[in-house]
Amino acid sequence: GCFLLWLLPSILRARASPETRPSSPLCQQSPTKVSCKGVGLRKFPKELGQGIKYLELSNNFIQNLSGSNMPGFGQLEYLDVCFNQLESVSATALAELPRLRSLLLGSNHLDRNYLANGEAFHLLRNIEVLDLSVNNLESHMASWYISNLTSLRELDLSGNMMTKLLAGTFRNSPRLRQLDLSNNYIMEIQEGAFEPLEELEVLNLALNSLHCISGFSLTQLQVLNLSHNALELFSEEEGAEPYLLRVLDLSHNRLLSFPELPRAHDLTHLNLSNNLIASLLPGSPHPREFVLPYKEMRRFNRTVRPVATLTHVADLDLSNNRLELFPFSFFHSLGSLHSLSLARNCLQDVARESVTNGTELSVRLLDLHSNALRVLPRWFFNSLPHLESMDLGSNSLQPCESQGSDQGRDLGGDSYMSAPGDTCTPFYNVPRLKHLSLSKNNISRLQPHAFNQTPLLSLDLSGNRDLSMPTGALAGLELSLQELSLRDNQMDEAALPCLGTLRVLDLSGNHLSLLPSGLSCSPLESLDIRNNNLQALAAVRSWSHSLRAVSVAGNPWSCCSLGWLDT
Repeated sequence: GCFLLWLLPSILRARASPETRPSSPLCQQSPTKVSCKGVGLRKFPKELGQGIKYLELSNNFIQNLSGSNMPGFGQLEYLDVCFNQLESVSATALAELPRLRSLLLGSNHLDRNYLANGEAFHLLRNIEVLDLSVNNLESHMASWYISNLTSLRELDLSGNMMTKLLAGTFRNSPRLRQLDLSNNYIMEIQEGAFEPLEELEVLNLALNSLHCISGFSLTQLQVLNLSHNALELFSEEEGAEPYLLRVLDLSHNRLLSFPELPRAHDLTHLNLSNNLIASLLPGSPHPREFVLPYKEMRRFNRTVRPVATLTHVADLDLSNNRLELFPFSFFHSLGSLHSLSLARNCLQDVARESVTNGTELSVRLLDLHSNALRVLPRWFFNSLPHLESMDLGSNSLQPCESQGSDQGRDLGGDSYMSAPGDTCTPFYNVPRLKHLSLSKNNISRLQPHAFNQTPLLSLDLSGNRDLSMPTGALAGLELSLQELSLRDNQMDEAALPCLGTLRVLDLSGNHLSLLPSGLSCSPLESLDIRNNNLQALAAVRSWSHSLRAVSVAGNPWSCCSLGWLDT
């Protein structure tokens, strides 16, 4: 037995070794496609045969590609050698691959022989897709590798050691459409570096060290990712030609104001989260916090509304900034805006003085969680007639009481304009609101009919410690509510009406000794009652045909009252 165990590693190595068998039994092979991913290869498997077009050799230990190992691969169009130990690529090897279109060499050591390797790359005249990511390439090395690849369409240089983009890097790659330069150390883009790339559509410069983008001139670009840099300024090049930009990600930077985008008429998605923007109102001066002085800032006219031309923006993310005011006037011109996030700011109020009669926003999804809001007046909801989903978690909002089904029917009446002494927010009569989160708002008592005439499908009231829910608190939701969370409220009891459509209920993290009596008429599919004071679960018989998942841990169940388990 010991003898066999001692021999076993040698037997396995012999089985996996391409030198000892005509074809590796661990490779998956079809007439034109072979995958030898992660089978322990140390050399190119030259014995695989003729006619192969697709070859995957990733996650092995191959150190070099030489011509002697690669006869008979003249039909190869796709070669993946990512995650190996590759450091040498010979010209004779690449000369054997005249039809190669895609070459993936990410996560290797191509910095070690870059001069000879780059010379060999000059033979890749037909290559369209090239991955050189994570190869410790410096700026001049990357430039040399692609200096003669005139057919290149997609290039991945992410995860390297590039510190700047040289002016001539892409001189001979005019057909490039997708370029990934993310996760480098790029601090400088030399003038004219992108000029040859007249067909470039997608550019990723995320996770670099850029401080300023001034005179941005790639008018044909459709997707631009500049997230996770150190940008304090982003401005377009002066001129009349419109930009085709549709997606712009400037998140996780140091922007102190809304970027100037006067010609980005086609922009649909704009991410400005995790910056230092403190105001969106016209005329706001630039804060004194600029670390670097930019002469380009002198030409900016801050009285111009920076969003006046962004009429197609559907998704705007301003979360994690320093905004203290919700300025309706700023968003009014965004006629296509559907999703707006102002979460994790310092919002304390909404700018009512700038709202005129008839001012409406097209927003359907609004995220305001983790702010300092205390009151949202009636006109706020009147100005959001299409609102369907609203996250107000981690604020300090108290729902108002509605007196009945007719209360607040006239949404345009002056009686619903907020007064200086208002202390509650009217969540009733919001005709299209379907999803609402009021978690962690320090709500101590839910008023009767608080959501009357608001057709909610889901309601999150979790994290409101010692919440009191008197009879009628959820009245008006009997025929609409499908999901309800009362998690972690430390409640001793809860009064629920007959919620005839309720499917998901979370009551975990409370002090309940009995389930709410009104639950018996709800067609529950999921019930979470963990960490309560329940000893029995008699009501489960009502859900014997509907219940699919129930979580019961953390309760002092009585061993004499477990008949509900049979149900």
